Amino acid sequence: MNVHPTKDNPLQLLLNQQAATMATKPQATPLLLSLFFLALAHTSLAGGIAIYWGQNGNEGTLAQTCSTGKFSYINVAFLIKFGGGQIPEINLAGHCNPAANGCTVLSDGIRSCQQQGIKVMLSIGGGVGNYSLASKADARDVASYLWNNFLGGKSSSRPLGDAILDGIDFDIELGSTQYWDDLAKFLSDYSLFDYVWVQFYNNPPCQYSSGNTNNLINSWNRWTTSINAGRIFLGLPASTQAAGSGFIPADVLISQILPMIKKSPKYGGVMLWSKYWDDQSGYSASIKSSV
Repeated sequence: MNVHPTKDNPLQLLLNQQAATMATKPQATPLLLSLFFLALAHTSLAGGIAIYWGQNGNEGTLAQTCSTGKFSYINVAFLIKFGGGQIPEINLAGHCNPAANGCTVLSDGIRSCQQQGIKVMLSIGGGVGNYSLASKADARDVASYLWNNFLGGKSSSRPLGDAILDGIDFDIELGSTQYWDDLAKFLSDYSLFDYVWVQFYNNPPCQYSSGNTNNLINSWNRWTTSINAGRIFLGLPASTQAAGSGFIPADVLISQILPMIKKSPKYGGVMLWSKYWDDQSGYSASIKSSV
């Protein structure tokens, strides 16, 4: 997979920082591209809902999140420090203390989700932290670290324990845009298949606003025709409080937007930020049957 940050196909950066116990997804310049890589190909033509989990201690456990039956994909957020020879660091807000090796208990939750057919990814990046890729060789080293510590490789210091995650989600909001395509390619060498979700909020040129769906639909059509990916997801905030702009009322999404974007053979479903805000709004429950 090749995704290059160009004027017509931007891999942009979010500008505002988000707290470790994140309340809202920060505002962005036009188009944050978020990628994830699955160890198994998607086998169903039906759409699914992806959700970010891990940045609010009041959102329930990972196992509880999966047991709701609402989600097909879980992004465990975030690995906030990596690259440039740094010792990688994971931050899961109030869920566990990685400094005390306390996040290894998540392995049981990961396996519980997977037993229900739910894919669990590690999300790298986020709005707070220190991460970047210094070179192609650095990208190769980070890919090796991710494989050995979260995916199918072996390491004596796996932060989330011995469970094998299904893939890696890129939520790149800080630093340089360089070498992320190299990291994707190196991860692909481990026989992973790629899917793409795009943030259609906090981005006025491509989001829903004041009853106008044109910008979103036009942008969706550009992405689905220009990106070489098996499935593309519509990234949305789960509540009005979860983002600065771009929230779509559930009835509008169901009646005006989903019927249009489902016309693309690359339609994969909807991605939501985040589990905490979805708990407050009930958004996923209201759209699940239509996704």
